[in-house]
Amino acid sequence: MGDSVEVNSQLVLAFIASSGQNGCLNEDLEKGVPNLTNENRVAAINALITKRLIDIFQLGAKLGYKLRPQDNEPADLRNADTEEKIVYGVIKEAGNKGIWMRDIRLKSNLQPTVLNKVLKSLENKKLIKAVKSVSATKKKVYMLFELEPDSTLTGGSWYSDQDFESEFVDVLNQQCYRYLLELRHKHENDQASAKKGPLAMYNLSSANCGQVCKFIADLGVSKVPLSEDDIRTILDTLLYDGKVERKLTINGEFTYRAVNPLVNPPGLVMLPCGICPVISECHLNGSVSPFSCPYMQSWGTKPIIKVQAEEET
Repeated sequence: MGDSVEVNSQLVLAFIASSGQNGCLNEDLEKGVPNLTNENRVAAINALITKRLIDIFQLGAKLGYKLRPQDNEPADLRNADTEEKIVYGVIKEAGNKGIWMRDIRLKSNLQPTVLNKVLKSLENKKLIKAVKSVSATKKKVYMLFELEPDSTLTGGSWYSDQDFESEFVDVLNQQCYRYLLELRHKHENDQASAKKGPLAMYNLSSANCGQVCKFIADLGVSKVPLSEDDIRTILDTLLYDGKVERKLTINGEFTYRAVNPLVNPPGLVMLPCGICPVISECHLNGSVSPFSCPYMQSWGTKPIIKVQAEEET
């Protein structure tokens, strides 16, 4: 019996390999290897899946098979059943952005009760993990255990345990502006810099994201490492507030320079949307909406209350 399964497996594997990287559908396999009974073909396919030689995929309502890229799989997955391997493969394809349970169910074609059991088993084996998203705190996405969640899920450096760190952002905003302001004053009060001319003075009193990022890192105000993209977000809020100006250099990078704002920034540029990591998912009928955003409400309520109070008096 074992020898016949091995022989049949080789026949099935050879046909799937001949189908190329896109694999073949189950109905094509039936026609391509007509001498195998349905029972023998299923046994051969299960043997190949167990050996991690092929993957199952779904094209609409049809089932298909393709050669599996040879890579290093976790040891705990080698002895797993077919359902666990299918679900693991679906989650792996999602990368560090994760995948919702509903999408796993659609791609794996497993019943909810079976899927819940498989997910729990994979979590217990520390092959996958569930991560909460800042855009939908009541839902979880699944990804491989060793992956670091994408910033669109965690909110990046501006979120801690699903909560927006407004005070932390304010501190960074102040310190970045202080650095640029002191840099400008330093060169404006330096006679040697003044002798170099206005253009040189402008360049000396400007800084790029890397320089500001190094200053913040040396200052030690952040408990988490901040990237240049994080600092660029803060600098852009200062730009919208009218506190700094930005210039594109011949090297293709932006430099920032502190300026004296002529008027106080209007309320529009103080919107929390400027540093929101999930703004691309925000729309009226979405899980992230201006109507349900607590930061939008706190931004808009105070001016409205103030205006109403002035009108009543």
